Amino acid sequence: MPRILAIDYGEKRTGLAVTDELQIIASGLATVPTDSVFQYLTDYFSRENVSKALIGDPRQMDNTPSQSAAAADAFSAKFKASFPQVEVVRVDERFTSKLAMRSLVESGAKKGKRANKALLDEVSATIMLQDYLLRRMI
Repeated sequence: MPRILAIDYGEKRTGLAVTDELQIIASGLATVPTDSVFQYLTDYFSRENVSKALIGDPRQMDNTPSQSAAAADAFSAKFKASFPQVEVVRVDERFTSKLAMRSLVESGAKKGKRANKALLDEVSATIMLQDYLLRRMI
């Protein structure tokens, strides 16, 4: 079975997570500088079979688009044009950063590790992907 990729897009860094080949387990893949994420994904897709990409849809609490929504929409459009073979699913990314920080705290990560924003972006993408996998089972 092909993998599912989750993308937590950010203006500076983009967090990535991926499933195993059975689409059961979500694992952090990398955090990549946003200006080189398309090259990274091109290389990754040449090695791995990915059928679907989840791209975060930034929203406010009232479900209106957040300030970063336009940039995420532009990223999503460029992704679709660059990788037409990969289905794109937009997913709500509200609370993923807070959940990622809580996850790091609960795992016993030291303060310095929790301050690593690149790690936080990767964990956020992993949480997005795990949530998608859980909802798919319901």
